[in-house]
Amino acid sequence: MKDLPCRPGARRVRAMVAEGEHLCQDFKYAISDPCKIARSLSAFANHAGGRLLIGVKDNGDLAGVRNEEDVYIVEQAAQAYCRPPLSVDFQAYSIDASTRIIVATVEACTPPVEARDASGRWHPYYRVADENIAAHPLLAAAWRLRTNNDALILSDRHTRAMGILAEENSADIRDLALTLGTDSRMAAEIVTELVAAGALSFRYSGGCFRIVKS
Repeated sequence: MKDLPCRPGARRVRAMVAEGEHLCQDFKYAISDPCKIARSLSAFANHAGGRLLIGVKDNGDLAGVRNEEDVYIVEQAAQAYCRPPLSVDFQAYSIDASTRIIVATVEACTPPVEARDASGRWHPYYRVADENIAAHPLLAAAWRLRTNNDALILSDRHTRAMGILAEENSADIRDLALTLGTDSRMAAEIVTELVAAGALSFRYSGGCFRIVKS
């Protein structure tokens, strides 16, 4: 952080803080766990990009950055705990003579960007309101399929699934399998292909994902 230029920015920072935490913004009073930061970076990158306001408490108080290692830990999270590695832009702003806030910004990327947990396992995350949610496995599969296929040729099973969702508004894999008269594996394959094609999407509500028409 010693080499990071610091510019006057009290008005700019307060304007960002006034937005509160949301889809594209998190407050971080202190940075200590690269795994936790990697989840935020993964969620931002898989959604629309976002920024961490380092030195800001959850209630919006501008406490200031306390540790010069904060930037290093964020960089470590982006490079070693995200797959593929992410590029983070850092800007430091002075609020007063003794208070500095760092804004760490990551751009949206082609998903999935995965984050590594403490046990070494990798998971892609997604941003829902102001939370970082582990992406549904079929959503992650659809992201990967989307990067490999430009178009989906609709079959009868795809059309039937779309018709069911048009009537039911939302469903889970078990519901869809029962209605289609197939097994869960086949229903999951259909959903993955339709999500990859943009015809379906996942909605996170009440602590679970539901399949909905896009």
